[in-house]
Amino acid sequence: MFDQPIDLARARILVTNDDGIDAQGLALLARLARTLSRDVWVVAPEQEQSGASHSLTLSRPLRIRRLGARRFAVDGTPTDCVLLAVKTILRERPPDLVLSGVNAGANLGEDLTYSGTVAAAMEATLMELPAIALSQHYENRRAIPWKTAQAHAATVIKRLTAQPWPRNTLINVNFPAVAADKVKGIVATRQGKRKIGDGVIERADPRGRPYFWIGPLRDEEPDVPGTDLNAVTAGKVSLSPIYLDLTNGPALAELKKVFP
Repeated sequence: MFDQPIDLARARILVTNDDGIDAQGLALLARLARTLSRDVWVVAPEQEQSGASHSLTLSRPLRIRRLGARRFAVDGTPTDCVLLAVKTILRERPPDLVLSGVNAGANLGEDLTYSGTVAAAMEATLMELPAIALSQHYENRRAIPWKTAQAHAATVIKRLTAQPWPRNTLINVNFPAVAADKVKGIVATRQGKRKIGDGVIERADPRGRPYFWIGPLRDEEPDVPGTDLNAVTAGKVSLSPIYLDLTNGPALAELKKVFP
């Protein structure tokens, strides 16, 4: 599977997300997937799971709710959705491609470690299924430029699946917060640097008891050439290959000198 391009016309495509089964971005991605293949399945969380990362539900049973032909909701995380889709709903024939998104908001830099959107693609990758995470950057939540993802996602998916797929690797795609006709190209990038939740905001409830909101992002580094942040800031679609082997090669070589 990984050594050959994917024939989208014959492919079984699984669509999932972390924004929930009723999310606008999921509906967009499912419609788009159906223009590529007749065999499209949607399995997504019942509720929004943003920030769920690669969490797996182990402390309670999970339920699958059938909403229609090839459309299911799971009362769990994005990881749960992919696992149940592959092992239960589609157990007779697993998907040939997993698409996660389109997320409302970018997944750039260290966002990847928190993102349920990326985690769904990660779970698929761990099961040796090609996977793409797709996210739409925005500057105003009331005016998310969904038409940008709608206009460019099919091209991205077609070009990615026309190539042999690298093992142990998912592709993280981010569309810029510009109008569809203002996109300045599609570029391959590396993961940039930014960190969500550095600020913690403390407030008090009516009884004077403190509560906390995890706050805004710290300063980004959008000016570093070749990064996902740089590309999206410049109005380009960013494609980043994310490798799941987290081993630090140079550090391992040094440790072997100490612990041969």
